[in-house]
Amino acid sequence: MTIRPLAIGLCLAIPMPAWADTSVSVALDWMLNTNHVGLVVARDRGLYTAEGLEVELLPYSDTNSAALLAGGAADFAYMTSLGFMSARAGGAELVALWATMQHDPGRLVFNSDNADITRPADLSGKTYAGFGSAWEEALIGTMIRNDGGEPVWNTVTLGTGAYEALASGAVDFTLEVSTWEGVNSTLLGRRQSSFTYADFGIPDQQTGYIGTRADTLVQDPDLVRRFMRATRAGYEWAADHPDEAAQVLIAAGDFPNPELVHGSMKAITEGGYLRDGDTPVGSIDPERFSAMARFLFDSGVLKDASGKALEWPEEVSTWFNQRWREQES
Repeated sequence: MTIRPLAIGLCLAIPMPAWADTSVSVALDWMLNTNHVGLVVARDRGLYTAEGLEVELLPYSDTNSAALLAGGAADFAYMTSLGFMSARAGGAELVALWATMQHDPGRLVFNSDNADITRPADLSGKTYAGFGSAWEEALIGTMIRNDGGEPVWNTVTLGTGAYEALASGAVDFTLEVSTWEGVNSTLLGRRQSSFTYADFGIPDQQTGYIGTRADTLVQDPDLVRRFMRATRAGYEWAADHPDEAAQVLIAAGDFPNPELVHGSMKAITEGGYLRDGDTPVGSIDPERFSAMARFLFDSGVLKDASGKALEWPEEVSTWFNQRWREQES
């Protein structure tokens, strides 16, 4: 996906220095979408420039963003919770600084006219359109088991083709992000129903971690503080101005359906994903962070290089650090 600079007139939203003196790169977890809106706003409204930073959002590649960060190919990364925790559990010295989504926007979805599915236990023996991760098996198995069913189902790995397969009735269920694929399905007029993970024993995780390497945090805390201060301002502005933020994002990327971007921003803000009550934007909840990490360990999702399930380390508080907030001036 091509990321284009916003029109000059829109960029001059705040006073800024004559030049940016520090180049910073950010690896993305997927193609540009509304999860990244605060990063784009901070870049294209001059918030990074005001902090003396020239920020490049690296185009999505087949190498996941946590690996790019761990390997030194980026200074910061936007990571899924699974991507971050898998890397950290595997020995990568990464630190989460921020959680974009205060609740999990993921859900299990099926066609509303499928009379055979009324509860997760009914998924036993059905066909699932999947994406190829161990997380899916742990999640679906836990939901079925906690609803009293036998956790046995058929899987066909289809990637993003899962949504068309579900709509056509070729498969019985899949997983989606409600704030993107869910919005798209509504726009397409698809009648679909869903189960929320947290209702059936899955911890309500935060996700969309922005992180850096531990050595960066130690060696250049001022860089981290400046980058995160501007990032926070970008997401706060997006939460307060969802329609305008959607326009900024549309101008920065290649979106065939602008209505999807606007609908997604509406779903994110109205659903309390960016800002939940008095919870500060980007705040990491230590208890929920630990609960999700424990679930991934206990479910055997987190493995070492040989494929052996890792043992719970008893403590994951060093995996995240938000002291940059205390240092804001």
